[in-house]
Amino acid sequence: MDIRYKALSVHLLTASGAVLSMFAMLAAVESNWSLMFLWLVVALIVDGIDGPLARRWDTPKNFPIYDGVLMDLIVDYLTYVFIPAFALFKSGLLAGWTGWFAIIAITYGSVVYFSDTRMKTKDKSFSGFPACWNMVVLVLFAEKPHQWVVLLVVVLLTLAMFLNLKFVHPTRTKRWYKITFPTSILWVVLAGWAAWHDFNVGWAAHWGLALTSLYLILAGIAQQIFPERRR
Repeated sequence: MDIRYKALSVHLLTASGAVLSMFAMLAAVESNWSLMFLWLVVALIVDGIDGPLARRWDTPKNFPIYDGVLMDLIVDYLTYVFIPAFALFKSGLLAGWTGWFAIIAITYGSVVYFSDTRMKTKDKSFSGFPACWNMVVLVLFAEKPHQWVVLLVVVLLTLAMFLNLKFVHPTRTKRWYKITFPTSILWVVLAGWAAWHDFNVGWAAHWGLALTSLYLILAGIAQQIFPERRR
């Protein structure tokens, strides 16, 4: 196949995330949270695949008509931020003013973060929490912590978007890649499993989600605390 068509196919794959986000939103409006998260997990998988393919087939060079980065950001805002924030608000995990506070903090803070030109570090990690609210809200649905714990998580991660804290990229951060990549895959599997079973899964799946999430949140910060030794 001509490499131009391969590059175009990557753009079309990225664009499919918009359709997946619509499916997720329709499920969210019906309060069908399990189905909503299943669509978001599928969208997360697509997002994990299209980046490596775009770099492999050099989409900016071989099909520059479409801006793949812009397309990706549009889809990511829908699937990572907007729909999860809606679900958090409508689910009842946060009552009264706390729900309003959360959706304002998440949506407003995330759109500012997404437009920040400094969001990527030299080693292809993220500078600040990368607004992966889809992952955060899914874990909150699974674990169902107290309302004030949920609010604290929202506040801390919103602040973390604008702090000089490093967060690993599942496929692009080279340091600890042999741990990070399998951990990310395991998280996706556990998330899909939990959503498929309406979050009625055993303790092992719950602990697995919690521990893999903690690793993905803290690994980059740990790398900052313990910098790589120069050879």
